[in-house]
Amino acid sequence: MSTVGRADEWVERALERLADAGYRRGGARREVLGLMSEQSCALSALEIEAALVNERRRVSRASIYRVLEELEQIGMVQRLDIGRGMMRYEAVRHGGGHHHHLVCDLCGRLQPFSDEGLERAIARLSDRVPLAVSEHEVVLRGACDSCAD
Repeated sequence: MSTVGRADEWVERALERLADAGYRRGGARREVLGLMSEQSCALSALEIEAALVNERRRVSRASIYRVLEELEQIGMVQRLDIGRGMMRYEAVRHGGGHHHHLVCDLCGRLQPFSDEGLERAIARLSDRVPLAVSEHEVVLRGACDSCAD
């Protein structure tokens, strides 16, 4: 399935879940969903606002925070605390494209990474712990190449 197809599928699933939870299909929700579906990694609410303004799509900051909270409550968005009071949000997708995050403690830079060896190790670990692991998130913190120099 193409990236566009997966993005459209994610938006439709999110709209269905929002409707099931009693939320209307408002313009702000559609704008935030459309932007979130196109992202490959997490964005802050301020980055979402700037991207929407850049695309000439008007959504208030309060609406962005409200929509992100609603999406998190229904399991369509994951919140990532990168420290220093900054939260980022990304679409929850199952299947391909799963990644983890590297966070620079000095500048706040967020970078996605994937590692098959890590995924195999987590799968082996899940067989040994008293929990049916359904999801996992790994965040590695430190100094990025730019800050470490």
